[in-house]
Amino acid sequence: MKEITRRKFIATASLATGFALAVQPISAGVITTDAKGLVAGAVKIPVKDGEIPAYRAVPATGENFPIVLVIQEIFGVHEHIQDITRRFAQLGYLAIAPELFVRQGDVSKLSSIDEIRPIVAKVPDEQVLSDLDATVDWAVKSAKGNANKLAITGFCWGGRITWLYAAHNPQVKAGVAWYGRLVGDPSELQPKYPIDIASKLTVPILGLYGGKDTGIPLDTVEQMRVALARGRHGSKSSSSKSQIIVYPDAPHAFFADYRPSYREKEAKDGWKRLLAWFKQNGV
Repeated sequence: MKEITRRKFIATASLATGFALAVQPISAGVITTDAKGLVAGAVKIPVKDGEIPAYRAVPATGENFPIVLVIQEIFGVHEHIQDITRRFAQLGYLAIAPELFVRQGDVSKLSSIDEIRPIVAKVPDEQVLSDLDATVDWAVKSAKGNANKLAITGFCWGGRITWLYAAHNPQVKAGVAWYGRLVGDPSELQPKYPIDIASKLTVPILGLYGGKDTGIPLDTVEQMRVALARGRHGSKSSSSKSQIIVYPDAPHAFFADYRPSYREKEAKDGWKRLLAWFKQNGV
C-alpha cells in the first residue's frame, strides 16, 4: 500500500459495527452490556502517521479513572471487544480498544479466518507498540485517565501483545493475557515472542490458558512458566511475579461468549481472577 493511500485509508477508517463477518452465526447466549451511565463509542487516536479508530467506554461522571487497554483478537475491534470495554467501564475503568490492524485492512468485513490471517500477519509489532503508546497518551490527556493506574488485557492475538507491551512499557501496573501464543519463529515484523522477554519482565502478568487449546501446546505454556521463574529467581529488579493458570478442559477462546468455544465456568473464573489481579496490583 502506497504511503499516501495508507494515510488516506487511516483518515477514513472507522470501527466495526456489530460482530465480524467471519464469526457468524453468533451464539444465542452472547453477553450484552449496556452503556447506561457510560460515555461509550468510537474515538480517534492521534498516531505517528495520522489517526486510528478506537472504541472507548468510561463512566459518564468522574475523572482520574484507572485505564485498561483492551487488545483485540484477529477479528478486530468488533462487538465482542466493544462489549468487554463496557464491562470494564461499568466497574469504574476507562477502557479503550484501539483498532490495531487498520493500516493493513478491515478484517471485520472478511468472511473467513483464512482471509484474515494474511492481513494480521502483515501487522508489525513495532507499529502495534507505538499505537498503544499513543493510546495511553490519549487516554491520559483527553479522556481523564490516570497514568499511574494502567492495565492491559488481550485475547488470542491480543494475548501475545499483552505480554510484549508489558515488556515494552514498564509503566503498566498489571496485565492479563488470555490464550496468546507464547513461542514462535521470529520474523522481521514479529521479532520476539513472550518467551523471549519472560526472564526480564518486571510487570506482573496473569496468563489464562486452555488445556485443550490445539493452537497453543501445553509444553509451550510450561516453557513460559520456567522462563518466568528464571526471572523471579534472578535479581529482584527482574521479578514480575507473573503467573499462569491453565484450565484443563478449556479450548482456545474459552472467554468468547459469542462463539461455540465459550466455557462459562472457566470464563467467569478468569474474569474474577482478572479483576482481583488488577486490584492486587493497584489498578
